[in-house]
Amino acid sequence: MIAELGHIALIVALGLSFLLAAIPMIGSYSNNLLWMRSSRSLATGVFVFIALAYACLTISFMESDFSVAYVAATSNSMLPWYYKASAVWGGHEGSFLLWVLMLTGWTFTVACLSRSLPMAMVARVLSVLGFLTIGFLLFMLLTSNPFDRLLPDTPSEGRDLNPLLQDPAFVFHPPILYMGYVGLSVNFAFAIAALLSGRLDSAWARWSRPWATAAWAFLTLGIALGSWWAYYELGWGGWWFWDPVENASFMPWLVSTALVHSLAVTEKRGVFKSWTILLAIFAFSLSLLGTFLVRSGVITSVHAFATDPERGVFILGFLALVVGGSLTIYALKAPTMRAVATFGWMSREMFLLLNNMLLIVIMLTVLLGTLYPLIADAMGLGRISVGPPFFNAFFVPLVLVLSVLLGFGSVSQWKKTKGQKLASFLWVPAAAAVLMGLAVALMYGDGFHWQGWLCAAIGFWVIAVSLRDWWSKASKKRGSTFSQLFNMNASFYAMMLAHIGLGMTVVGGGLSSIYSVQSDVRLVPGDKVSVGAYEFNFSGTEGVRGPNYIADRANVTVLKDGKQIAELGPEKRRYFSGGNMMTEAAVDSSFGRDLYMAMGEHLGEGAWAVRVYVKPFIMWIWIGCLLMGFGGFVAVADKRYRRLSAVQSEMPATSTTA
Repeated sequence: MIAELGHIALIVALGLSFLLAAIPMIGSYSNNLLWMRSSRSLATGVFVFIALAYACLTISFMESDFSVAYVAATSNSMLPWYYKASAVWGGHEGSFLLWVLMLTGWTFTVACLSRSLPMAMVARVLSVLGFLTIGFLLFMLLTSNPFDRLLPDTPSEGRDLNPLLQDPAFVFHPPILYMGYVGLSVNFAFAIAALLSGRLDSAWARWSRPWATAAWAFLTLGIALGSWWAYYELGWGGWWFWDPVENASFMPWLVSTALVHSLAVTEKRGVFKSWTILLAIFAFSLSLLGTFLVRSGVITSVHAFATDPERGVFILGFLALVVGGSLTIYALKAPTMRAVATFGWMSREMFLLLNNMLLIVIMLTVLLGTLYPLIADAMGLGRISVGPPFFNAFFVPLVLVLSVLLGFGSVSQWKKTKGQKLASFLWVPAAAAVLMGLAVALMYGDGFHWQGWLCAAIGFWVIAVSLRDWWSKASKKRGSTFSQLFNMNASFYAMMLAHIGLGMTVVGGGLSSIYSVQSDVRLVPGDKVSVGAYEFNFSGTEGVRGPNYIADRANVTVLKDGKQIAELGPEKRRYFSGGNMMTEAAVDSSFGRDLYMAMGEHLGEGAWAVRVYVKPFIMWIWIGCLLMGFGGFVAVADKRYRRLSAVQSEMPATSTTA
């Protein structure tokens, strides 16, 4: 009965979505205030019924109702309750229901937090989001219903959740990632609404900017959490593998980063209007492309959810409709929206434009590397592998150039900046960055590596410029400079945190890649291995039992200069359901390095194949990402976004089509 209730809730939500897509949009053109106001009630109704459907599926998992096909495929009665809750999104059907829940949740949030916006704009935005919801609900009901029954052949036990996903990070990673992924739909809706209304001005940018920033912050944290999960769970010791599905989330992040900065220019200076609209369209389009890659069966990945080509055809058709339709509207409307403001070559606008261009070039590089093997295979050119050498050859130099320009742009002035003034401001951060890079390059490794120096210097450059700017702004205010350091507005702290976070990520990514030390060895009890400055002593293994697995756990002590500094317990697990063997790496983390150990195969007579890493500065990657994400949320909290003028909130709801 619970599954049938969930199915009915999806059908009702689909009906309400049709009304949401049609009635408010018609009302905005006919100046019918009642029809426009219905958008908020309809958005609430869609969210309530999708939430009900999600609750029904969760109950089915908690009760181990294996008559539901999806529950039988992704759960097991021995699965701990918290993994049963996360197993709801552990497969294709449930993860798509989570996607729709996030979409309707964002729609409901827009309806609640848009009281100060013109009613015609709200109606159009919610109507566009309703149209998107129709597409996703049709896909779910026609091809991916999570409530399908296995009657009368109900299995007595489920297949279990993929052991790779039985990890605490998986409880948080998909919801946070989807919050960012799906949140890009809000800016897409604002962009289409602006094109339809002909109103693309600073007020529109101010309305759109917090939504873009919030989605970007969630996407940043989601990608970072997925990277961290892959690092310690897969046992490979790496934090990014250029997997096609990793790329599928990274590409929207790159474009949404450009979008956040472009919206700032549009709000402050009234320029980049058409470009900002285009970025909003492309950011959401790339999230739809990621959905196609994950769920079409065109790629094989530990992240992929489905292998049914028919589902891929549906998503591809919906992607073509959304992208084609939005670009058609853009082509018709954008030429009427011209900016008149000008700016010089040495200005914040120019540096932000250059950084936008670099972000798009990086995205296109990743897109080419991701899709080219698929295109070549479809055209009969054979299977071609595009791996890390291709991506790193293009990605690393572009990111370093981007970071250098970021330092200039963050402290430049609008319209025009004097070169002499900029140089006098930046020489101290530049000198500090060069010296810090040299110190790190001489401290690590078996000799001077110019690549390590360059990555460290550029990362510290971004950090030093941000700190110099903070001190400079505080010193110009009345009172003690130290006290004024904590008297800035939220948007400045947000920018500083995000930029410092990027600098830390550049340092961590560069140094951990260049200076990591690895050793693959055969160990028997009593053996020891030296890796870098550390000695790993293996005293044997012991059997341990988990809720749905048994494991061999190694006992390893780590010494440095004769003193014990850590104990590691990597595991080799065998899960009861299906007998899957999994590696659970052990990591001892500190601010300056990680000690990492993963068990391989049992070689007999107590011997094990073991992989050991020493990775300097790798934690800086995730600390930096946390700072970036936190900076995004600080920006959203800026009170400027809650102080829309009374004139804007009381504007007539008439259509303003250009």
